[in-house]
Amino acid sequence: MGKTVKKQRPVNLDLTTIRFPVTAIASILHRVSGVISFVAVGILLWLLGLSLSSPEGFLQASAVMNSFFAKFIMWGILTALAWHIVGGVRHMLMDFGYLAETQRTGNSSARIGFGITVVLSILAGVLVW
Repeated sequence: MGKTVKKQRPVNLDLTTIRFPVTAIASILHRVSGVISFVAVGILLWLLGLSLSSPEGFLQASAVMNSFFAKFIMWGILTALAWHIVGGVRHMLMDFGYLAETQRTGNSSARIGFGITVVLSILAGVLVW
């Protein structure tokens, strides 16, 4: 039988010291926004069904959408959808060869995507409120 060697590797358990690159943050947020958008479809379909069920259902849906909490949720859904679309377009531009697949281009395109999403998020807030 062979001898097993235990490697002494450093272990960093302090997660506050880890800094993700902007491309990793963009990738993680793209996945998160996809999950939020998927869950949002159920919420939005429920709200649509309620509003189309009857005149009373429409009034109930209107009452739900008049609350600050519902408007905040709707703003969050629209912001997540905006980031998911912007991130998806960014990935497609890279896949089709319109953006170079370099670290520099990845960083700058992620930052530009964040900027575009901030603008779209502000516009969504104006639309919702």
